[in-house]
Amino acid sequence: MTTLGRLERIDRIRSIWPGEESAFTPWLAKDDNLALLSSAIGFGPEGLEHLGTEVPLPGSGYHADILCRETGGGEDALVLIENQFGKSDHSHLGKILTYASGLKAKTVVLIGETIRAEHRAALDWLNGLSTDGCRFFAIEIELWRIGDSLPAPRFNVVVEPNDWARRATEARILSEDGNLTPARQMLLDYWTRFGELLDSRKGRVRAVKPLAQNWLVHGLGKTGVNLYASLNRRENWARAEVYLTGPRAQARFLALQADRAAIETALGQPLTWYDDSSSDRRIFLQRKWPDVSDPATWAEQHDWLVRQFDALHLVFHDRVRALDPAKDMSQA
Repeated sequence: MTTLGRLERIDRIRSIWPGEESAFTPWLAKDDNLALLSSAIGFGPEGLEHLGTEVPLPGSGYHADILCRETGGGEDALVLIENQFGKSDHSHLGKILTYASGLKAKTVVLIGETIRAEHRAALDWLNGLSTDGCRFFAIEIELWRIGDSLPAPRFNVVVEPNDWARRATEARILSEDGNLTPARQMLLDYWTRFGELLDSRKGRVRAVKPLAQNWLVHGLGKTGVNLYASLNRRENWARAEVYLTGPRAQARFLALQADRAAIETALGQPLTWYDDSSSDRRIFLQRKWPDVSDPATWAEQHDWLVRQFDALHLVFHDRVRALDPAKDMSQA
C-alpha cells in the first residue's frame, strides 16, 4: 500500500524569514523566486526582469521594495512589488500608490500573509478605474511542507485586473462566438497544440496563452530579448528565434554575435544572424514544410519547434542575462 505524506501549513513565516527587509525581500528578489511569483501572476517564469531592491523614490527619502520590468512589455513596462508580513495595512497600500506614481510603474503587486477585505476592495476599485494600462495585484504568501521536508512557498493571487482572468478563456469565447476567420482559427489551433506539447515535454520553456496570430512570444530573462515561435503560411516555414528589439537591440546583437562560434558549437548547428532591419535583430533556426497549415504535419512541426526552443534557451539564456549588466536606476 502506498504511503502518502500530508501537507502542513507553516503558520508563521517569520520562522523562515526573520524580517521583511532583511530576509524576505532579498529572497524574493532572486531570479528563481521572482520566476515563481511571475508564473503565479500570469507573466510566465521568464516574465520579470529584476531591476533593483530598495529602490529610492526620487526626492522623497522612501524606498520601494523591489522594482522589475515585464520582459515582454517593453522598456517602460515597470512592475513595482511591495511586501509586508501579517495583515495588509493602510500604510503599505498608500506606499504602493506613492511609489507607483513616483517610479511610473504600470503594474503594482502587493504581497502579504493576509490581504484585508477592504484592501482587496480598494485594489479592485482601482483596477476598475484604470484606463491607461495600469494593473493592480494582491497576493497572499503561504509556506507549506510535508513532514520534515523543506518549506515550499505558494503565491495565491487574490486581486487581479478585471480582464486578467478572462484572458485565459478569451480565445475559446472568440471561437464559440464565430468571430475568428478560418485562417485565424487555424493559427489558434496550431499554437494551442504547440503549447500542449511544450508543457508535456517539461523542458526549459513553458507554454504561454495561444493567440490567433503568426507568432508567440516567450520570455528569455531580459526585456527586449525574447524567444519567438513564428509561422509563415505563404512561404511554408516555421521558425524558432531569439528576437531582439528596442534601443539596445543592435548592441546586444553584436555582443552575442561576438560569441557566435561558441554559440553555434554548443547548439550543434549554424544559425541565421539577421541584422538587415532598421531596428530589430533576429537570430534564428528555420525549417520548411510542403504546407505548414496541414494538421497532418503539425506533430512533426511542433516536435521540431519544441526541440529548437529548448536548445536555444539552453544556449542563450545565461548569455542574455549577462548582457548589459544592471546600471544605475536612473539609466534603467
